[in-house]
Amino acid sequence: MTKRRPGNGFFEPPEELLGVGEPFSLAQIDSSLTPGFRGAKADGEAILTLRDPHLADLQQRLFAEGRAGGQRALLLVLQGMDTAGKGGMVSHVVGAVDVQGVQLAAFREPSEEEKAHDFLWRIRMQLPRAGMLGCFDRSHYEDVLVPRVHGWIDLNELERRFSAIRDFEWELHAAGTMVLKVMLHISRIEQKRRLSARLDDPAKQWKFNPGDVTERAYWDEYMAAYQDALERTSTVYAPWYVVPADNKWYSRLVVQELLVAALERMDLTWPTPGYDVEEQKRRLAQT
Repeated sequence: MTKRRPGNGFFEPPEELLGVGEPFSLAQIDSSLTPGFRGAKADGEAILTLRDPHLADLQQRLFAEGRAGGQRALLLVLQGMDTAGKGGMVSHVVGAVDVQGVQLAAFREPSEEEKAHDFLWRIRMQLPRAGMLGCFDRSHYEDVLVPRVHGWIDLNELERRFSAIRDFEWELHAAGTMVLKVMLHISRIEQKRRLSARLDDPAKQWKFNPGDVTERAYWDEYMAAYQDALERTSTVYAPWYVVPADNKWYSRLVVQELLVAALERMDLTWPTPGYDVEEQKRRLAQT
């Protein structure tokens, strides 16, 4: 029997409920549902706020461990179709912790310099340092999704990249970086609604990219590419979680809980000071 983590509102742990295993079918996942959570939007938003201090405390422990010489880090990889909520996740979930301990990287179309190197080169440049919570808004997975959908690479190169990704993520795991990969899964209908809302709101029109409409024509191809990528690269050491994301409040709550669960598994403790605490109290009292 699974244990319900107190205070998080879930009756089943998201890390068990939403993980990619065998068999797996992306097409069978309803992006409008809220698996493992029976509450309404107001309940979810309230819990998100209440759980922020706990997440922040765990992240601070990781940061302190790194400052004391520890080598561990946590990397959150966010993938999803345009408007899936990656930016909001950074603001509303990752943004709740101490920014000193966060490394954020957003990957878009590679530059000419980046194209001159292997696809993982630019990713390695942005990996979180010891003690840090890294967050990738898009990632190395763009290089097995977009080129495949548009026919820019053949199946041999695709296979090479899958193999390179598995090796790369094992390397991170072995070096002490926990890898947590999340696909924010929205429906085609919900994406259209969000794009329309951007066009209707002058304060959000800057977020709109005409290219997003172009890419909608390849929706089925992207879903097939995601299906393959998720199956081929979800491992024990770098698992994938598919989070229904038509309801932003739910997807944020899930990712918060996935981060909390990952940090709790690290069994973080405050570093032991490298000085005599009582002696320093006496010295301070004399000043």
